[in-house]
Amino acid sequence: MNEILKLNPACIWKNFYALTQVPRPSGHLEKIQQFLLDFAKEAGVEAFKDPAGNIVMRKPATKGMEQRKGIILQAHMDMVPQKTPESTHNFETDPIQPWIDGEWVKATGTTLGADNGLGVASIMAVMEAKDLKHGPVDALITADEETGMYGANDLPEGELQGDILLNLDSETWGKFVIGSAGGIDVTATLEYKEVATDPDDTAVRIVVKGLRGGHSGLEINEGRGNANKMMVQIVREAIEELDARLASWHGGNMRNAIPFKAEAVVTLPRENVEALGEMIDDWRATFNDEFKLIEPQGIEVFCEPAETPKTELPIEIQDNIVDAIYACHDGVVRFIPAYPAVVETSSNLAIIDIEDGCAAIKILARSSREDMKDYVVNMLRSCFSMAGMKVETAGSYGGWDPNPDSEVLHLLLKEYKDLFGKDGIIQVDHAGLECSVILGKYPHLDVVSLGPTMKSPHTTTERLLIETVEPFWQLLKKTLEDVPAK
Repeated sequence: MNEILKLNPACIWKNFYALTQVPRPSGHLEKIQQFLLDFAKEAGVEAFKDPAGNIVMRKPATKGMEQRKGIILQAHMDMVPQKTPESTHNFETDPIQPWIDGEWVKATGTTLGADNGLGVASIMAVMEAKDLKHGPVDALITADEETGMYGANDLPEGELQGDILLNLDSETWGKFVIGSAGGIDVTATLEYKEVATDPDDTAVRIVVKGLRGGHSGLEINEGRGNANKMMVQIVREAIEELDARLASWHGGNMRNAIPFKAEAVVTLPRENVEALGEMIDDWRATFNDEFKLIEPQGIEVFCEPAETPKTELPIEIQDNIVDAIYACHDGVVRFIPAYPAVVETSSNLAIIDIEDGCAAIKILARSSREDMKDYVVNMLRSCFSMAGMKVETAGSYGGWDPNPDSEVLHLLLKEYKDLFGKDGIIQVDHAGLECSVILGKYPHLDVVSLGPTMKSPHTTTERLLIETVEPFWQLLKKTLEDVPAK
């Protein structure tokens, strides 16, 4: 703690540290909402919680700047709760434990929450500062961004008073985001009647773990391993070659995170257990060879004895579901034709839960084109419908269309060049940002997203590059000072 509080700018780092001490996983935001309201009261700025659970703060213009365009600073309060297998961390009660590792700030055994805690900490620094020059400033700190952008989706119309929105949820310093992909949750479910396990069979737990995981928008283009897609190859071969039967499967835990671990329990004749072990050894070698340049840390694939379950999936249900998982597209579907380095459309086979007579498969599909988003949804619906599963969609949000003529974009680029002597980069992200949802309710807003550099959000290796926070703060202050008149 003491080392982090010595970092500059102190006004951001002290607030960021304070945020790490307040539990704020998606879906459990009562403590962080109250923390932000208490902060605003102490800072002497107006604040309230709106019906969507967002926290809104308002700070009047400094003297003489009342006629400047109003700025809305926006970030989300929730964080992705991921932890290492050995961690006992409880995200609903325990503080995050940040620490400094060379040029990075990391967390011990968990996600750091720099996504989007650093944005919230920057807003707090603006709200409590007594020496900044600025026009009217609103702060919008949204709820449950990571699980469906619920706070932005339910944002009341007429609540925001500004002309410019600066979203502080980007992850690469020096890049200014002016567009992002839309997304939609796809869920396939099936209820089935379990059958009794053969009393002569034994049970084995198959484990795939140690993968890097990652952000399903920002890092889907890297071809990182998906634990569910690896598991289905093993399970399918075990069924076909060793008379195995599927009893349960649990893989992944967040729609917007590439799954880094999966476990499945299968039953099979005792005389085939040794052969299963040999098969899994072969798959471990295959996966590590296939992903040696992408997952250099080594992928763990092994099996171990398990308590024999009383029931398992019926053969036809089992085969249909396994085939559907095998056929389900995972990864990039298409790059933007005009910008071949930018992902246009993707699908993340995120979560599989099969046990106790219920199978649920959850996928996050993304695209910067609505027609391609529809294509992916129909592709997934076709895949799982053939297995007899019910396919539903939820949480759809549109893409954010780029505006290269944005006034605030050109102001940011000018300030960046003046401050640091180099040109900023204009970017369109495949990750979903709340900007598109907010623009749907406030279409007059001029919007740009920016932030300091962080790596591997949504994973336990999430880290924040210390040296980028100070220049980010300088740029934010200068932009507030130079916002044009209405």
